Amino acid sequence: MASLFEKLFGTYSDRELKKITPLVDKIESLDGEMQKLTDQQLKEKTLEFKNRLNQSETLDDILPEAFAVVREASYRVLGIKHFRVQLIGGIILHQGRISEMKTGEGKTLMATLPAYLNALTGKGVHIVTVNDYLAKRDKEWMGKVYEFLGLTVGCIVHGISNQERKAAYNYDITYGTNNEFGFDYLRDNMVIYKEDMVQRPLYFAIVDEVDSILVDEARTPLIISGTGDKSTKLYEMADSFARTLTSRIMDPGEEKMDPFNREIKEETVDYVIDEKAKSCSITEKGTAKAESFFGIENLSDIENMEIAHHVNQALKARSIMKRDIDYVVKDGEVIIVDEFTGRLMYGRRYSDGLHQAIEAKEKLNVKSESKTLATITFQNYFRMYTKLSGMTGTAKTEEAEFREIYDMDVVEIPTNKPVIRQDLADVIYRSEEAKFRAVVREIKEKHATGQPILVGTITIERSELLSKMLKKEGIPHEVLNAKHHDREAEIVAQAGRFGSVTIATNMAGRGTDIVLGGNPEFLAKQEMRKKGFTDEILSLVDSFYDTDNEEVLAARKTYQELHDKYKVETDAENKKVLEAGGLHIIGTERHESRRIDNQLRGRAGRQGDPGSSRFYISLEDDLMRLFGGERIINLIDGLKMPEDEPLEHSMLTKSIENAQKKVEGNNFGIRKHVLKYDDVMNKQREVIYGERRKVLEGEDLRSHIQEMAKSLVMDNIEIYTRQSKYPEEWDLEGLENYVMSLFDINKKFLSFTDIESITKEALIDKIMEKAEEKYKAKELDFGEERFREVERVVLLQVVDSKWMDHIDAMDQLRQGIGLRAYGQEDPVRAYQNEGFDMFNEMTHSIWEDTVRFLYQVENPEKVQRKKVAEPISTNADEISKTIVNKEKKVGRNDPCPCGSGKKYKKCCGQDS
Repeated sequence: MASLFEKLFGTYSDRELKKITPLVDKIESLDGEMQKLTDQQLKEKTLEFKNRLNQSETLDDILPEAFAVVREASYRVLGIKHFRVQLIGGIILHQGRISEMKTGEGKTLMATLPAYLNALTGKGVHIVTVNDYLAKRDKEWMGKVYEFLGLTVGCIVHGISNQERKAAYNYDITYGTNNEFGFDYLRDNMVIYKEDMVQRPLYFAIVDEVDSILVDEARTPLIISGTGDKSTKLYEMADSFARTLTSRIMDPGEEKMDPFNREIKEETVDYVIDEKAKSCSITEKGTAKAESFFGIENLSDIENMEIAHHVNQALKARSIMKRDIDYVVKDGEVIIVDEFTGRLMYGRRYSDGLHQAIEAKEKLNVKSESKTLATITFQNYFRMYTKLSGMTGTAKTEEAEFREIYDMDVVEIPTNKPVIRQDLADVIYRSEEAKFRAVVREIKEKHATGQPILVGTITIERSELLSKMLKKEGIPHEVLNAKHHDREAEIVAQAGRFGSVTIATNMAGRGTDIVLGGNPEFLAKQEMRKKGFTDEILSLVDSFYDTDNEEVLAARKTYQELHDKYKVETDAENKKVLEAGGLHIIGTERHESRRIDNQLRGRAGRQGDPGSSRFYISLEDDLMRLFGGERIINLIDGLKMPEDEPLEHSMLTKSIENAQKKVEGNNFGIRKHVLKYDDVMNKQREVIYGERRKVLEGEDLRSHIQEMAKSLVMDNIEIYTRQSKYPEEWDLEGLENYVMSLFDINKKFLSFTDIESITKEALIDKIMEKAEEKYKAKELDFGEERFREVERVVLLQVVDSKWMDHIDAMDQLRQGIGLRAYGQEDPVRAYQNEGFDMFNEMTHSIWEDTVRFLYQVENPEKVQRKKVAEPISTNADEISKTIVNKEKKVGRNDPCPCGSGKKYKKCCGQDS
């Protein structure tokens, strides 16, 4: 309910929208003026705006006119003009805020306004999408508007070359996924030549589905890995051991006695599974079995930490990680299922050995553990942009997080037409079985009327269970889950047709509108593909460009004929669907996050269309079971109702919402926790990447190297003089030996006639004088210009080598730091303090190795730039192109070597 303050003064969004109303009025008032311009005059506006910016006008000064230009260009090129609500959303984005705009209200078109305006600075605008398909689609679709106005547009997707990436980043506007942008940043800080860097400084980003990218994916950092050197045998042994153990699931209401779980000593099982915390705890009984199995005396000893870690991961793999829910096994690979989108995350691997533990559990080939070469969280990557904005249909529930982490507020944009969708009350059943029977009954009833139905499930397993039940009832339907992601666009485009039934996991298909009655553009292009038209030709058929290419002209003619034919069909079907009540949404389970539920609901009722939604819940659902609490169970038991009879009670609905809020708060805490740790690494990352940048920019490092040398000398003078003020107590011989090993200077150069008159300052001066002589001799020997490059090569290799070891050490520190809480010490503070000490040690080590190598290098020809380690994988949602040995015959069911993603027999091998 709205507060008294909101009733009197409006919501925060109402007040913010009121402030920008005059600006929106100004844009709309320019419409007539823009319509009078010829195409050429409209295009010339871009150059005019750039000149005005160079003459001290600001982006805010030219905003109304620039938005009006984009609005008119869009109408001429795409045949659609921005609504008033899209102008409002565009202004909010330009201000570096989040526009919350309901599904189907035109976020993609809205983004063209701030993207064009900010691209006029020449600094580059990034439009971030959740997958490659949307990046390519939006670039081709909205790119026509930018190109009409004289701007360049690029697209970053997996599999393109470095040269293509660099070109795309140098365009005015660049579309791409969050993973691609983040990994390119990390790779840029691993290159050994400046020319190999692809990104420019990060200026302005518009993040589409901002809640998905900056909230849902923020728990997992981006990681680039190289080959590790650990054996995989221990994973198989740990799995064999885990198979022999007994376990029990901890009751959701069960309280632990203390942080050390001391009550476990009385357990009769070998380990206990905590589903809430998604963890396993080995008992004393299980510990004794482990010591016997591995032939060790004490599992808790520090030398047995690795065994203990492998056992714990094996237990987690067997008890917590579920096949076809958390991951699938495909072509001998364990592929992660994204818990928020339901998509398969090709190329991504669980960290910390969990992926290998699952491979051992599934009896697959266990791949060697990788070593982290570079890592960053999405939070810290996106906070590097000078200006950051986002758009989504659902962000309000996470507003506190956006404010705290990203300093962005959320403004709700009104819909162009009122939302008339009916959101029906939740229906609650005792058992999951009864719930699914009720879902099937409702699908049958709605399907009989021809009303299209979209059923949302949380897991692949549930989507396939429901599919089997519908097959038994003879109801034709489509299933959209991670196993069928390749047909995603096709299935979603057809989900609004009369009589269609579509089962989709979570938000699968997000970013694609469900058009009631069907999408004529999609249907026309689908038929053209069947006729043999290529995707390249199809991308040009509805382009505004003039062309003499006969193939394109023929394709355009075919497309227009098919489009007109399907438009008649889909318009007629649209009327039938509207009469049937529009799209009906059925949620088969409440998600942990209210936002995900709202996203599912938001698929219906777009642009004023009718629609409806209802959620079905059972007390056996994970959310209810783990977070619902005893009050609900006691309430249900008191009602003593038959299993197939639905339960409706205001207290039940309130309890569900409270459970969701509890989980959302818990997840926010986890993300904040991840960020606190990464903030420590982030400061260190900035220093190291700054050092690398100096090298790549070709800076003269001579004075920098001499400062390193002097710092080392001063530090060691303090060590060898034992901080005593009496020279006769100093270890001058030890100091001489150190200096000789560092600078390769002959011994006995520190001879003083009167030892009592020596000062520390005199020692520093004498050592540095000798060091300078030696350095000048090196420069003369190598040639000064060549020696400058030797300095850069040496510093780069030492920094990279030490930094990679440091990342590994910090990772190990973090894994064990949680135990400090038992000693009443804040783990984050401990991590900060010890991480700072470790970083200082690493810095000192970089100086020492760099100086020692430069003073002792002999053969300049052997000093060449080379990477310390080659990246072999990332944990991104990536599909690696198949690399095929020319000698090796490609099997008919193998992936096609052309990289299309199709089987060889259905692609290049069709005629063989």
